[in-house]
Amino acid sequence: MTRVVVPVRYPPNEHSIGTLREAVRIARERDADLTILHVDLYHDSRNVSRRQLKRAVADHVGDLENVRYVVRQGLLVEETILEEIAAEEADVVVIGKAQAGRWRRMIRRLLDDPDIEHFLQEELDTEVVTVATD
Repeated sequence: MTRVVVPVRYPPNEHSIGTLREAVRIARERDADLTILHVDLYHDSRNVSRRQLKRAVADHVGDLENVRYVVRQGLLVEETILEEIAAEEADVVVIGKAQAGRWRRMIRRLLDDPDIEHFLQEELDTEVVTVATD
C-alpha cells in the first residue's frame, strides 16, 4: 500500500492546515495510508500527545480513515522528519514551501546538492510534494 507522510505543527497554523489538506487529498486520490507527523522538540517540548494531534487535525479536516498519528521527540525538526520518512518507507511526503526551504539549508550543510526533492527521490525513493499555502 502507498504511504503518504505529512509533517505538521501543533497546534496547526494556517500553513500546516493547507499542507495537511493537500496530503489528505493526495492520500485519498491514491488510496494511500496517511501518516500525520508532529516533531516535539526536546528543547521546546510541549509534550504533545497523539490524542491532542488527532483532535487538532479533526478540528480542521474532519475525521480521517487509514491515518496514523505520530509524535516524535527530536533535536532537529528536519532530521527527525527524514528519519520518519525512512522508517515509514514513505512513497510521498507532503511539505509546505517553508519546510522545503529549511530542508534545503540543512542538506546544503551536509551535501553539495541542496535539492531535497532529488535527495529524497534518489536516496529514499520518495516523491516530494511541496505545497505553497500563500
